[in-house]
Amino acid sequence: MDLKKAVLNKGKHLRIINGHPWIYANEIASLSATPEPGEIVDVVDIKNHFIGRGFYNEKSQITIRLLTRNQNEQIDEAFFRRKIKSCIAYRKQLGYNENFRLVFGEGDFIPALVIDKFGPYFVLQALALGIDKWKEVIAKIIKEEFPVQGIYERNDVPVRKLEGLEEQKGFLSETFNTKIEITENGVRLMMDIENGQKTGFFLDQKDNREALKYISGGAEVLDCFCYTGSFSLFALKFGAHKVIGLDASESAISQARENALLNNFSNCEFKVANAFDQLPLWVKEHKIFDVVILDPPAFTKNRSGIESAIRGYKEINLRAMRLIRSGGFLVTFSCSHFIDPSMFFELVSQAAADAGKTIRQVSYLSQSKDHPIVWNIDETNYLKGFVLQIL
Repeated sequence: MDLKKAVLNKGKHLRIINGHPWIYANEIASLSATPEPGEIVDVVDIKNHFIGRGFYNEKSQITIRLLTRNQNEQIDEAFFRRKIKSCIAYRKQLGYNENFRLVFGEGDFIPALVIDKFGPYFVLQALALGIDKWKEVIAKIIKEEFPVQGIYERNDVPVRKLEGLEEQKGFLSETFNTKIEITENGVRLMMDIENGQKTGFFLDQKDNREALKYISGGAEVLDCFCYTGSFSLFALKFGAHKVIGLDASESAISQARENALLNNFSNCEFKVANAFDQLPLWVKEHKIFDVVILDPPAFTKNRSGIESAIRGYKEINLRAMRLIRSGGFLVTFSCSHFIDPSMFFELVSQAAADAGKTIRQVSYLSQSKDHPIVWNIDETNYLKGFVLQIL
């Protein structure tokens, strides 16, 4: 079957040839015919050499997202089955079993698709029109590959509006109780698939929660932007003397308290507070912690917000450093891919200089292995962090 063709502008395809799947409107010279939104098209250069095949949406700034570079590969149910089986095999090889990101969009070469697995429950996000058209097929494949008790779509994300899609959420399976319990490395956690942030739980920080193992024993720990308390609970698991968790969300703090009770932890306090407001007050009171954790939400989701994001990250890191005893530790993160590792290093360095602190790097942290980073696709490399000793 002949597909409609998109011809790339001369000199505009090196990034795409090198592996990036996104094609912007200004990179397209012409179309053989106007595709329907979400339709599969072939992409060629000006000499009609095949480059790839993907879904088209003129409403999106990212007009084409490539799914394959194999001219003989059709985009059909069998294609998505092969792709998902490959994702399963990759996770299995790396030792994942119960709770993990099954599909990480561009990192797994299925653009705009996210699937998280929480035991027998799955949460799906289709962030572009082209992949949204296949969500029922994808749900069917999940049911074939796993003993599924429920699949839920969390497509209540603003980015869908850029694709001409409505925000929505709901069941892609029989209905089930969306408040579920998972266990991560011996810690029990209740999560809310339907109403929690993103897909309900941050699987990308799994490895980094283990980084608290050697710095939490006997420590007074402050966990800022704690959400439902996962870092706090792991600090307690690893022997923290006392943990205070802060988050601006009342529902998140309520869940954090429930999670502490679930694990029989009593030496913790969870408080509804904005860290930007609370930390300066504690600095004035000369309050001191052994460990401070900063895991804020992305301060920018576009390039225009980079400068203000840098100011925000620098301020919160500066405030945190002033609360840490000499020899204590700062565990700090940025989850915006627009703040690259070098930017993050520089802003934390500037915060230390302004705070009059010397920092010694213990470790560099990144997203868990079930969120694979493809080196030619910068957007897949979004989570970066440090464990730093503050001197």
